[in-house]
Amino acid sequence: MFGWKKTPPIRTLIGEGTVISGEIRFSDGLRIDGEVQGNVTSTGDARSLLVISEKARVHGKVRAGHVIINGLIEGPVMAEDLLELQPKARIVGDVRYEALEMHQGATIDGELRPLKTEDKPALKLAASSNSGVTTVQPVIAQSQKN
Repeated sequence: MFGWKKTPPIRTLIGEGTVISGEIRFSDGLRIDGEVQGNVTSTGDARSLLVISEKARVHGKVRAGHVIINGLIEGPVMAEDLLELQPKARIVGDVRYEALEMHQGATIDGELRPLKTEDKPALKLAASSNSGVTTVQPVIAQSQKN
């Protein structure tokens, strides 16, 4: 997805039962099973992966490329590439994302907005059929102004 060659490796784990107070900056991948009281931010221009497991708690801002959430976040979330909200995800704060995958049961108490909505043209799909094979191609449409 998104032309990525592979998912960044998870190089850091904050284990269950661990509580960290303060800001966390990481590169590549980070998995949180414990609790973080502070902001969690990916650094650099490389792809990043942040996994917030079912038992994890984060009290602060969260920002990374690919964010997978199944725990609790109290604070704003920004996923620069993909945001995956698994069934037990709970977010209390505003959410910004490039692409979103949300499972039944996930909850958000805040504003949910895609990134760069002003810059993107509307995308429509056009389907055509040739000898029983259906192909779907994106068609860029001009937005209509009233």
